[in-house]
Amino acid sequence: MSYDNMSTIVARASQVADIAARHTEEAEAARRLSPQVVHAVRDAGFARHFVPVAHGGTAGGFTELTSAVFVVGQGCTSAAWAASLAAYAGRYAAFLPAEGQAEIWADGPDALVAAALMPSGTAERVAGGWRLSGEWKYISGVHFADWALACAAVPDEQPADGRPEVRYFAVPKADFTITESWFSVGMRGTGSDTVVLTDVHVPEHRTLARSAVHAGRAPASDARCHIVPMYAVNSLPFAAPLVGAVRGAMRAWVERTASRVDRRGRAVREMPSTQVSLARSAAEVDAAELLVRRTAAVADGKETPPEGEAAVRGARDLALAVELLVSAVGRVFRTSGTSGQSATDPVQRFWRDVNSAASHVALSFESTGAAYGAWALSGDGRTGPV
Repeated sequence: MSYDNMSTIVARASQVADIAARHTEEAEAARRLSPQVVHAVRDAGFARHFVPVAHGGTAGGFTELTSAVFVVGQGCTSAAWAASLAAYAGRYAAFLPAEGQAEIWADGPDALVAAALMPSGTAERVAGGWRLSGEWKYISGVHFADWALACAAVPDEQPADGRPEVRYFAVPKADFTITESWFSVGMRGTGSDTVVLTDVHVPEHRTLARSAVHAGRAPASDARCHIVPMYAVNSLPFAAPLVGAVRGAMRAWVERTASRVDRRGRAVREMPSTQVSLARSAAEVDAAELLVRRTAAVADGKETPPEGEAAVRGARDLALAVELLVSAVGRVFRTSGTSGQSATDPVQRFWRDVNSAASHVALSFESTGAAYGAWALSGDGRTGPV
């Protein structure tokens, strides 16, 4: 299968969305995606999207991936979340030493990687590498991952700022176990259970410093996706699926509203209040999508924020975009009537998914807004927002 054209992932996203939509009830019940959906995500090229060309990957752009995730999200939020995070986890793996990369992608660029981005567990330096133990919660897609990237602080490694170094450790599926702990009200299909490592040896070539990812210092690739600093990417993997999810909710709502009548027999679609509600939600989704797309364009180097603003604007934009999406899907849910609350209705599922995902710490406007405000009001010679 050829992936020479980077737009392939966008072209294949509709098929992933259709397959995922057909398996949503199965995913909700099992609390993980069905094998058919996982296969579709892999086959569409999500796992290989950020994999270096040297290993058969695409080393693709953030804009293409974001567009593809939007499409998948219209069918199933959990599938879009899994596809997005699988791609970005592959990007993290591209920062491993050359020998580690060769091991990850020894069987090809479509290996699925699940990443634990918050430090947990304990890491002890031993001969030839590290000894790792502990639990890592909320690891989306771990049930179908070939590799897990565990994140741990290394207390005996003291960088210049005096804080413990944080490292990622690549662990093959055979070396970790999974504890079922994901019983969320929304995003049920992500299978975000707990990874458990018990005295696992990780060789030096399968570990990397988190600071390298933050600075955009990939060891063996000069592709844009491997040299962009983390602040340009921010919480893009988490925000993009929600744009598609709200569009999916609106599509389902419009289809049902076309035939709804109120208790007096009037067509609901002809009511000004219904029309205004739709218009407001549609505008909020459009505004959110523009903010998310702008962040992806900056990550791709297609747009350059004003000097000094680059480090704080993207995270602010994405957090605000998610607030707009929560507002939009909430309005759609409220105007769905009793039928919209049925356990089999897609509107209530999208509503639960968006509200659950919006609680992710990376999408908090309180923290991202504070960072932007501190920069804008710092008075240290910067020009401030335009």
